[in-house]
Amino acid sequence: MAVSEQQQNIAIDPPRGPRARTRKLMLETAVALMQAGQTPSVSDVAEAAEVSRATAYRYFPSQAALVHAVVDAGLGPILEWRSDSDDAETRVRDLLAVSMPRIAEFQATFRASLKLSLEQWAQRRAGTLGNEPAFKRGHRVDVLQAAIAPLRDTLGEAGFRRLAQALSLSYGLELLLVLQDIWGLEFDEAQDVAQWTTGALIRAAIAEAPPRKTRETKSTGRRRSEQ
Repeated sequence: MAVSEQQQNIAIDPPRGPRARTRKLMLETAVALMQAGQTPSVSDVAEAAEVSRATAYRYFPSQAALVHAVVDAGLGPILEWRSDSDDAETRVRDLLAVSMPRIAEFQATFRASLKLSLEQWAQRRAGTLGNEPAFKRGHRVDVLQAAIAPLRDTLGEAGFRRLAQALSLSYGLELLLVLQDIWGLEFDEAQDVAQWTTGALIRAAIAEAPPRKTRETKSTGRRRSEQ
């Protein structure tokens, strides 16, 4: 199977030994299938990579495990994102600048993973999922909380969590689904909306944050009531 330029941009650990080379082949094959819009099973990847199903399942015991590996490879530098800034708005702006082009580039992969998540949701409700492990999405939780980390003390735990939840609505694949698929925006226009929205949310959260003394008083009161 030919490897596209996009696949080459996905960092996959260099093979070291036969097992590593087989895993790399399977991962590259899965990337190619997902970039083509498919949500492959382990058997699909085994057939396309020309390895036995038994071998394939040794590396990826479930479809969820396979798709997780492909998604992590696609996210690449997003998972390693760090910022030295102490300003949350600057950090989130930088995160969007780094991550959204990557998400747009590999959105076929992320749409395929979303499709699996939705299919499993329907199967779970219908009671037909069986023993298939659940495919769970959630990288954005950690990434966004890391981006707004300087505001944890300012907002308090509840305010910090709510801001991260609000920001998650203007970040990731779903942002592109709404602004490009529904509104018909170009990527740069969607990115501009994301930057405007996240900045407004951060400033609103800071403006609404109770004074530190009030938070400390409430926290002390809770501790006393628990004693």
